[in-house]
Amino acid sequence: MRRLFHVMLEASSLVADASATSRLGALASLSDGDRRSLRSAAEFPQRIRAARDLILAGQRSAGSLVVLDGWLGRVQLFSDGRRQILSFLLPGDVIQEPGTFQPVASSTITALSDAILCPAPASDSEGLREAYAASAALDEVNLLRHVARLGRMSAFERIHDWLLEIHERLLLAGRAGPDGFAMPLTQEMLADALGLTSVHVNRTVQAMRREGVLEWRGGMVRLKRNTTAATQAAPRERFQPGAALPVSRNLLVSG
Repeated sequence: MRRLFHVMLEASSLVADASATSRLGALASLSDGDRRSLRSAAEFPQRIRAARDLILAGQRSAGSLVVLDGWLGRVQLFSDGRRQILSFLLPGDVIQEPGTFQPVASSTITALSDAILCPAPASDSEGLREAYAASAALDEVNLLRHVARLGRMSAFERIHDWLLEIHERLLLAGRAGPDGFAMPLTQEMLADALGLTSVHVNRTVQAMRREGVLEWRGGMVRLKRNTTAATQAAPRERFQPGAALPVSRNLLVSG
């Protein structure tokens, strides 16, 4: 039984390591040495249970990390108990240490599901430096997209656009199929991210199902092709491997 556990753990680690290598390798040209560095780093995993904080806002950073498995979120908590999920951290993402003399976390990071992380290899090579820089820039693209999503999109558009973004990001990490992915979030968590109530999210998801936009059952989301005006309000360009950043002609609404 113990041997079976270790075999399963090793297989899980290989999948997790592949996610980081897949995403960073899509953002920059990694050498064999870079890939070995990522594999070596994954041999020192840090496991965190769902609903536990990885780090608190204002806390001294312990160094950059790579998400190997699971979903985490940067969150803002309010005195009355409300929560805003500012952004999501998915397999293959890099949590980069702020480049300051005494780096501290700019936000609280909470595990939204069971997660595994590892130290990010030092950026001693050109490949890893480029991959980390592209990762940071892509994080900013997604953050700006989220600002536009919250400020100008309807509930229907917010959910659809967010699902498209998550699908693209998981594809980079080799964690999604051509039209779907596993999603561990509850509708309440989605409401916390999209500035909606859980009731509003539930009603909107039901409407999307009726219109044939998606299927969401048993933790699996399948996006269906649909050309209605509502789902095309904010089209997204898919990331092309080999490019440093995704090109989105609708990143922000032009003035």
